[in-house]
Amino acid sequence: MQVMVTDHRKRPRRRGEALNAAIYQATLDELAEVGYAGLTMERVAERARASKASLYRRWPSRIELVMEAVYSTLPTPESSPDTGNFRDDLVAMLRRTAQALSGPAGEAMRGLLGEALRNESPLNAMRRSSQGAGRKMMEEIVRRAVERGEVDPGDVTARRLDAGQALLRQHFLFEGTPIPDNLVVEIVDEVLVPLLKRG
Repeated sequence: MQVMVTDHRKRPRRRGEALNAAIYQATLDELAEVGYAGLTMERVAERARASKASLYRRWPSRIELVMEAVYSTLPTPESSPDTGNFRDDLVAMLRRTAQALSGPAGEAMRGLLGEALRNESPLNAMRRSSQGAGRKMMEEIVRRAVERGEVDPGDVTARRLDAGQALLRQHFLFEGTPIPDNLVVEIVDEVLVPLLKRG
């Protein structure tokens, strides 16, 4: 049986956001199918029906590509939960994080951290590419809680803002996924609310 190989150069050209979206989706699909260790730029290009050159022009390494693809799926600070109640906002935000860690984002993080432990350059690339989305979402939730009078601005510190996400990552790294919902609720009720909620 003859295998037909389609030349990507003969297809209609995609540019900008359309091309990026196809590449991000191909990256996420590869993460789900073969994991970070098996993901290659060549396989992503083939799956996205794009040229390898188009990938390397945008992302000089697999790390930058994977991080950007994963970030494209994560909630933005502007979409932080707004239930009108500080505690419920925290629970909703940490549930989103737990769900993300159970999918391609978690697979990417596990692979990236494993690679970084063997070589300093991936760690540097991760630091450069990190967008601090978790911290920004927490800042937005706390900002609204301060405006409602639920949180004293004097109680807001960088370490307190990072505590919930750090505890989720700790569980993810040492216990794996899925992250149980009762853990999310315990982190909020036993750590974040006592650290930040007024009275």
